Amino acid sequence: MGAAGLSATTAPRAGRRSSPQEKACVGLLKRTRSYVCLATVGFVFVLGVCLLYLPDPLTLEPSFTEDSGEVTLLIWTHPFGRHRKLPDCFELYQIGGCTLTDEGSAYPQADAVIIHHRDVASGAADLPPEPRPRAQKWIWMNYESPTHTPRLWRFEDVFNLTMTYRTDSDIFLPYGYLVPRERGIKGVQNRFAQPLRASSRSHLLRPRLLAWVISNWSESHARVSLYNQLRRYVQVDVFGRSGRPLPEDSGGSSVVRLVRRYQFYLALENSQHTDYITEKLWNAVQAGAVPVVLGPSRQNYERFLPPEAFIHVDDFSTVRGLARYLLMLRHNPARMRRHLDWRGSYRLYQPRFWADHYCAACRAVRRTRGTTDVVQDLTRWFHS
Repeated sequence: MGAAGLSATTAPRAGRRSSPQEKACVGLLKRTRSYVCLATVGFVFVLGVCLLYLPDPLTLEPSFTEDSGEVTLLIWTHPFGRHRKLPDCFELYQIGGCTLTDEGSAYPQADAVIIHHRDVASGAADLPPEPRPRAQKWIWMNYESPTHTPRLWRFEDVFNLTMTYRTDSDIFLPYGYLVPRERGIKGVQNRFAQPLRASSRSHLLRPRLLAWVISNWSESHARVSLYNQLRRYVQVDVFGRSGRPLPEDSGGSSVVRLVRRYQFYLALENSQHTDYITEKLWNAVQAGAVPVVLGPSRQNYERFLPPEAFIHVDDFSTVRGLARYLLMLRHNPARMRRHLDWRGSYRLYQPRFWADHYCAACRAVRRTRGTTDVVQDLTRWFHS
């Protein structure tokens, strides 16, 4: 089996040998600390604030010399069967020494193979053939929640690295994160991060109250139950397959344009799991609406953004209490401003699927040469 990298875990993942670097990361993801361990780099980055802001895995300087050799990264399948042009990692992110390919004939020479879980779990594709080439890494890539990640048991002791939205992945890349404006880091964050406008009269006096965009409606989802209760007390404008059509197109940009008309947005995840915070939250942040969130705990959200930047449904003992709070804020600009004043200090970075992921993986492969590990207890870890 190939070599695996260092993991930025709050505790070492079950079944893996813990390196000194991993042990140094234990406990560092607590909200009261001012350090973060970057999964793809394996070093502690001093943040100087108590909030856990998430650093850019594509641009931070390493604390050790990067391997100067070239690596070849094979994309085993394009996720969900949707072919996309492979990025130039040096042109986009100044990451050199990376050759990306989706040609299966490159398998014997590839230093690592990215394998998208849904494609192999569904039977749309098989795993690469065994025996794998010597020292080749297999990377498990998955951006679905555990609830929607079937047949994990089939992949125990198969992979060498994990790449997900979880902060304790070997290669950690979330759906989005904030970048403090005063941080003087050059590169991807400055080129692609979007400044967030400070609170203004237009934020406080938006014409509509509350919107929700949903494409996957299931009566078994907690978010649908929440909506059915909430609509008894406030008007909720629903868009998507189960509501009104989105304007122009169904892409993320049209969602953001739509949400700019609203003071609040229901950022409700389809299931509740550690670190599973998707573009639903970040679309609201980009649009300048206050997200009302249903997902992991408030403490988990506060790893990603300031506590006043969102309203958690768990902050209220009843749905009626949540509704009354939203209506109070609509008529109390001074209180509403508290949920918006933080914006002027940050920019928002949303990784692009899948260019950022491939280049972050390639950099991680270069930096973990010479280490050997196998991901064990994948199911237990991902469901924890």
